[in-house]
Amino acid sequence: MAIKSSIHATIPPLSPRLFPLSKSCGLWVDQIPPVQQSSRYGNTSYRTWHERLTENVESLMLRFLPDDLKPSTVEIIPYFTERFGNSSRIDYGTGHETNFAAWLYCLARMGIIKEEDYHAVVARVFVKYLELMKKLQLIYWLEPAGSHGVWGLDDYHFLPFIFGSSQLIDHKYMKPKSIHNDDILDNFSSEYMYLSCIQFVKKVKKGPFAEHSPLLNDISGVPNWNKVNTAMLKMYKAEVLEKVPIMQHFLFGWLIKW
Repeated sequence: MAIKSSIHATIPPLSPRLFPLSKSCGLWVDQIPPVQQSSRYGNTSYRTWHERLTENVESLMLRFLPDDLKPSTVEIIPYFTERFGNSSRIDYGTGHETNFAAWLYCLARMGIIKEEDYHAVVARVFVKYLELMKKLQLIYWLEPAGSHGVWGLDDYHFLPFIFGSSQLIDHKYMKPKSIHNDDILDNFSSEYMYLSCIQFVKKVKKGPFAEHSPLLNDISGVPNWNKVNTAMLKMYKAEVLEKVPIMQHFLFGWLIKW
């Protein structure tokens, strides 16, 4: 099933309560500027930002949890904090991104997110998270965690390519090869997640697209988005969920069992 465009997605009652989470974290970035240092990656101000997150995370969770579910903070807080990266290594990767999916899954298990919310949670809540992570990556130059180099989709993310390709299934005019059309990227990247990801990759990486992103370039030759989406799901399972270096850090409990 294709995900609705972020412009057309109905806002569920839950979304306005989740929006302030990313907004608060984004404001802290503005209040904690990067320090001057010799190394490009891993600005130490990120640790200050992450410390503030840790100090405030419980109050952020309690804003939307009903009284009977407030004890669940012991389980959902680690997923929430891990979704922003590791403060010791000052890095971020697909394992951290998976923690955000786990956090949303926990909210669904508890009945806070309903099935009718799913499209808008991806198209609005996840998009806000993605915008914040791009901001953190650019401001604090987080080290890519577990990057596959040029043979990865992206230095940091995987899920937006899954959601983004789903969003474009059965689109009348947009095809996988459309990523090479700069006019399409300029006009529609704010509406379609996949195009936004491609535009960001082109912004932060220099040189011919086929050289710095050969996998994405190869995918653009697939005839339709349905095949792209199916391949993305298989790749995510194999390259993220089944990789010990990534999943060895993942936590399990009552909501997500081993």
